[in-house]
Amino acid sequence: MSPMSDLTGRMGGLTAGYDIRAKWDGERLRGRVGGRFNGKDIDLTLKGEEVDGRIGGVFGGFDARGEIGAGRVEVRLGGRINGDNVELKISADSITGRFSGRIDGKTVNLRREGPTLRGRIGGNLDGKDVDLEFGQIPPGLAALAAVCAFKALEDEHNAAKAGSSSG
Repeated sequence: MSPMSDLTGRMGGLTAGYDIRAKWDGERLRGRVGGRFNGKDIDLTLKGEEVDGRIGGVFGGFDARGEIGAGRVEVRLGGRINGDNVELKISADSITGRFSGRIDGKTVNLRREGPTLRGRIGGNLDGKDVDLEFGQIPPGLAALAAVCAFKALEDEHNAAKAGSSSG
């Protein structure tokens, strides 16, 4: 068992963002995206290159399944029909790629400086800033957690927009 390590940081700005806090025990990353009431649980297990887990609860959440290798992340978020692909390339100083949202894909562009990931998911207008410390956590798993946080924020925003426009 490797030492515990924390994933801490922020997705989005100070007012319209989420805190990200999770603990890594060498196999499972467990924690929370957002606050106690408006947030979602995050639970990802990494065995070898296989990643499997869930973000959110039984009803308001989504599954994550796929692979995280030394230089890549290939994961499906959600189901086969209503899901999103995450395809990232990992290098020594960056993690870049695409996250395909339901309507259109988003660019993932994260700079890696030691145990930190900073950058952006999405475009200039509809994107969110990422600022994470990942300690001993595999960088690909930290980047996947950031994409999961982005999807959770986007899903919540879309649900709120749909709710306010009806009636």
